[in-house]
Amino acid sequence: MAYRFAVIGLGQFGTAIAKKLSERGAEVLAIDNNEMNIQNIKDEVAYAVTLDSTDKKALITQGIKDMDAVVVAIGENFEALLLTTVYLNELNVERIIARANGPQQRMILEKMGVDEILSPEDEVGTVVAERLINPNILSFLQLPDDYEVVEIKAPKGIIGKTLDEVGLRDKYKLTVVTIKRLFEEEKNGEKVMQEHVLGVPASNTSIQKSDTLMVFGRVRDIEKFIDIN
Repeated sequence: MAYRFAVIGLGQFGTAIAKKLSERGAEVLAIDNNEMNIQNIKDEVAYAVTLDSTDKKALITQGIKDMDAVVVAIGENFEALLLTTVYLNELNVERIIARANGPQQRMILEKMGVDEILSPEDEVGTVVAERLINPNILSFLQLPDDYEVVEIKAPKGIIGKTLDEVGLRDKYKLTVVTIKRLFEEEKNGEKVMQEHVLGVPASNTSIQKSDTLMVFGRVRDIEKFIDIN
């Protein structure tokens, strides 16, 4: 059975979330008060509806309380975001994820009891800063207590070596979660390069030039590993 999600507010951020959820097989209800935004996404989600989310009765007619989760991604009208969130709480929506633009909005949402808060501008800024400092880092997930999971290009210093020879766990206190590798495949009669995940890599797995490593560890240990290699 597919998960059912509603995304309220179809700016660039909300639209990206709705499309990605739909691509992953979820049943998505996209809601916005702008008809043009609805027209732009209607062919890419299960349902797209033009309505005012600050109208509690309108939300009820869409079966909003039966959703597995509702993302309130309204960006320009914080009052509308707050009122929408209040109504979703009153309707006992199981899981509410709300957008916050800045620390003050985050604080207000936290005071309202919203546990899951997205700050896209802050997150994008953090990613850009991290990639500027460490160009080898392709993406990363910040975790509590100064830990993170990062995707990094295979450093030149370890290409051709096995994971055991590199000694990530003993020497750097890092764990390789998995490796993404390019393979040459035939598609529609043409040879193309396709990336695949190797699963949990064995200690004798050899690192190739095109590999992307997904590594878990403390920030300082990851930076040390990148700098040395």
